[in-house]
Amino acid sequence: MAARHSPSPLVCVLSALLIGAAAGPSRSVAEEPTAPGLTAPDHLAHGYRYRHEEVKQIPWSIHVFEFDRSRADLSIATTLGGGTNLGLGTVSEQVKAMSAGSGTAVAAVNGDFFNTDHSYPGDPRDLQIQNGELVSGPQGHACFWLDTSGQPHSTNIISHFEVRWPDGSTTPFGLNEVRDHDTVVLYTAANGSSTRTSDGVELVLEGVPDGDWLPLHAGQKLRARVREYRKQGNSPIDRLHPVLSVGPKLSARTAHLVPGAILELSTATFPDLTGVKTAVGGGPTLVHDGRALTWTSATARHPRTAIGWNHDRFFLVEVDGRQDGLSAGMSFPELAGYMAKLGCEEAVNLDGGGSATMWVCGQVMNSPSEGRERPAANTIVVVQRRADSSTRAP
Repeated sequence: MAARHSPSPLVCVLSALLIGAAAGPSRSVAEEPTAPGLTAPDHLAHGYRYRHEEVKQIPWSIHVFEFDRSRADLSIATTLGGGTNLGLGTVSEQVKAMSAGSGTAVAAVNGDFFNTDHSYPGDPRDLQIQNGELVSGPQGHACFWLDTSGQPHSTNIISHFEVRWPDGSTTPFGLNEVRDHDTVVLYTAANGSSTRTSDGVELVLEGVPDGDWLPLHAGQKLRARVREYRKQGNSPIDRLHPVLSVGPKLSARTAHLVPGAILELSTATFPDLTGVKTAVGGGPTLVHDGRALTWTSATARHPRTAIGWNHDRFFLVEVDGRQDGLSAGMSFPELAGYMAKLGCEEAVNLDGGGSATMWVCGQVMNSPSEGRERPAANTIVVVQRRADSSTRAP
């Protein structure tokens, strides 16, 4: 279990409700013994509640954290596995690394799937936006994101990232990921101190006067000046000087470039994510318009993690699995059905298996399938901030 952690003076109140359910989440709490001090299931005394549900016949061990969407003091953030850059870290470690000024973390679950290339540990499979900074690009899977008005969405995000060369031609680029021989990747400081490449042409970039520059945001059009032209890999990166790495098969695109040349970078997506401050990849979508989606396959049971919501509440859910006699895990159809029964109008799956972790008020609440927390690429964190006046949203 993780050590308790209190990143600010705010008190994190753990209101745990254990339900020995016979058939899923619809079981009435009134049928169960009530421990002193536990809140009723229809009232969130502190704006949030954790509960543990058990379905012994299957068996399932399910952990649910829900919170009130109307609370102005509660919000959702994402973290990076490496703290300030991409990497791998347990949910507990990532929460502990959050800035003290962020508020009090009251709950967290593991986030996106991640690539296993040892050169780029913790590279999220898909989109991530942290505090408005675009740190990982979309790959077309379902993602969870909050729009500029704070409304949640679960949609497939398509990248239209491209670099426009001085001759007017364009080339798609990826972001902070493995660069192949025939691709172009932009590396920012979120990737670490260098590109970790071994070949190709690398363009160290700088901003132009009076133009938008870093940190990188979704939906931007940036003008960048070539600061240095390098014919070897592993170029250094800092917060003001990202590197555009061009694979050997595309290096002819750069043959006529010299320091001082101007490039244009676009981070457009579909749908448009301009102004979005929080996003994390996942997939597949589990619930849409209140209806659980169905699959003809994907019936294997595994540990699972998901996020869902309706008009009133958000739900973080973790289901233990691969533990004989304790919890079998869920299939996608079972998880989708469970999220719909919780009352979710929308829900999306997150990384599962050994990564499936739920952290609440300083401790890991579930039983990870590998016997301990497994490092993950990122997390979704519920943060409580001190409200100046009313705790209700306008």
